[in-house]
Amino acid sequence: MTVRNALAKVIGAVVCTGLLGTGCARQQPAAPRDSQAPDRSASQPTSPRPAPPRSFRSPLPGLGPSLRARIPDASRQALVVTGATRTSNRARAVLYEQDPARGWRAVAGPWAAHNGLRGWTEEHEAGDLRSPVGVFRLSDAGGRLPDPGTRLPYDQDPEFAVSGTGHLGEPLEGSFDYVVAIDYNRVPGTTPLDKTRPLGEDKGGGVWIHVDHEGPTNACVSLSEEHMRALLSALDPEKEPVVVMGPESVLER
Repeated sequence: MTVRNALAKVIGAVVCTGLLGTGCARQQPAAPRDSQAPDRSASQPTSPRPAPPRSFRSPLPGLGPSLRARIPDASRQALVVTGATRTSNRARAVLYEQDPARGWRAVAGPWAAHNGLRGWTEEHEAGDLRSPVGVFRLSDAGGRLPDPGTRLPYDQDPEFAVSGTGHLGEPLEGSFDYVVAIDYNRVPGTTPLDKTRPLGEDKGGGVWIHVDHEGPTNACVSLSEEHMRALLSALDPEKEPVVVMGPESVLER
C-alpha cells in the first residue's frame, strides 16, 4: 500500500466517525405531505354561537284574546278586577302597567274588592244589582275628602256624601270619600257626579270604584280606603288607564 492510499483511508475513517455521532446513518426521504390533511397550524373554524332566546312581551294575565283586543293600543295602565263566578260579589283587583320591552307587569295588588250584589253582567240595566263586564276607561276622580295626590282630574265636593246601610246592613258612610269614575254610560272629562247618560237611563250609570263598606255594591267596584289612595296616586292620565272587569270565565275568552 502506498503512503497516499493509506492516508486516504485514515482521513475517510475519521470523517465518517464524526458524522455517525451526529446522525451519519442514511436518512429515509421525508414522506410527501398529504395535501388533503388539515393544516394544524391554521386556525380552526369555530362553531356558530347559538342564537339568543327570543323574548316575547307578556300579555295581561288572565285575559283571553277577545278582552285583550278591546284594550286601547295607547293604554299602558290597567286595573284588572276578576270575580270567581258570574254570581260572586267578591273580587280581586291587580294594577298592571305596560313596559315597552317586557310587556304587562303587576305594580300593585292583589287587593280584595267587592262588586254588585248579584255578580256580573254583559248587558247591564239600571237596578239589576250587577256590575257591567268589559273594558272601560278611567278618566275622572273625586270625593268628599281632599285630593290624595292623583294626576287624574279630581273633584272634591260635599255631594260625595252617602248615608244609610248596605245590602248586609253595613253602614255606607264614607264610601264616597274617594271615587274613580268608570267610563260606563257617562261623559268622560266631567265630574263623577255628572248624571248625563249617553246610552239612556235604562242602561244605568254612576258606576264607580269607591271606598269599600264591607259589603256588595249596587254595581260599583269597591276597595279599602288604603287601596283607593294607592290607586289614585298611581293612575296617570298620560298612560290612558282602563279597568278590565268581570268574572274569570268571561275575562279568559
